[in-house]
Amino acid sequence: MTRTVPFRRRSLIRTAAGLAAAATLGAPAVLRAQTRTLRITTWGGKWGEMMKGQVLPAFEKEFKCTVQADQAFPFLPKLQASPKGDPIYDVLHTNSNEQWKAVDEGLVMAKITAREVPNIADIYPYAISDKIVGVSIFTSAIGLGFRTDKGLAKPTSWKALADSKLAGQRGGYIIPVNSLGQAHLMMLGKVYGKGLNDLDAAFKAMAELKPIKLVDFTGQMEKMLLAGEVSMGVIHDSGIYRYDGQNQPVDFAIPSEGVLALEQVLNVTPGSKVRDLAFAYIDYMLRPDVQKLLAEGVWYSPSNRKVKLDPKFDAKLFNTEAKVAQLIQPDWKWYNARKDDIDARVTRILRD
Repeated sequence: MTRTVPFRRRSLIRTAAGLAAAATLGAPAVLRAQTRTLRITTWGGKWGEMMKGQVLPAFEKEFKCTVQADQAFPFLPKLQASPKGDPIYDVLHTNSNEQWKAVDEGLVMAKITAREVPNIADIYPYAISDKIVGVSIFTSAIGLGFRTDKGLAKPTSWKALADSKLAGQRGGYIIPVNSLGQAHLMMLGKVYGKGLNDLDAAFKAMAELKPIKLVDFTGQMEKMLLAGEVSMGVIHDSGIYRYDGQNQPVDFAIPSEGVLALEQVLNVTPGSKVRDLAFAYIDYMLRPDVQKLLAEGVWYSPSNRKVKLDPKFDAKLFNTEAKVAQLIQPDWKWYNARKDDIDARVTRILRD
């Protein structure tokens, strides 16, 4: 004989409440997975358009996550203001000079290896050299841009910028705020002195460039060259090559003394709550197909040796062992330690 237990309404309510509480406390149950968010920095312009239009949506789909991309430069002050244990970014994208400052403050990792990012095994050595904090995913070459309609011979040396014919028609950067200007100053030490660290020779050569038109950003240098406001200026190659096919009277020159590397560096914040996803993102950005897409979209030289570029890009970008050997990587740790004194000295030189 089967005994029937009475089923009361009050018991039902208690049972339902208990199940709800158990679910809240994490008892085994079928719950909807929460989508993880990766917070990164990235540039604007054509780069930003391609990232937000193609690269990031594909990453989100593959890794089932959401990417929050900050394009409002500067990024480092925001990272400095956020807690190290809960940083505003998981991945910091910036140039080498700021990555060195960030690592000195414990805000990013000192080194990333192929164990965390497997595609590092296929990149050029400069992209993970002792001059790099993090991983360089692309580089540009800092050289000389010039007008082809001003009767100028294509410059073969950095000394061409000092030609008296260019007085008031040469362009540079406000050194305290722009890393290209800082890199150019170090190059002057190499060209006119004993090496990149020869500041006395660099300061003397800088004084000889007056009068010179100075700008904050490379975008402004592009505009001045395109408008004919300067006939020659310090600029990275992609700032000239991106106008390929647009019938603009500008060209880029690689001086015989070499070109400086303007690296696009990614790094991970130690306090990131999604470090595995951050490493996956860097690995993704080093994939040959992603590298090719962006390299040909914005004329950046790819770090992955396996990238096969179309002929017009292959002819100009730094994508072989022989070409990347021309890249000079400044010692940003050394420079940052002296930056305040350098800024003060340069300001006096250009003001007098």
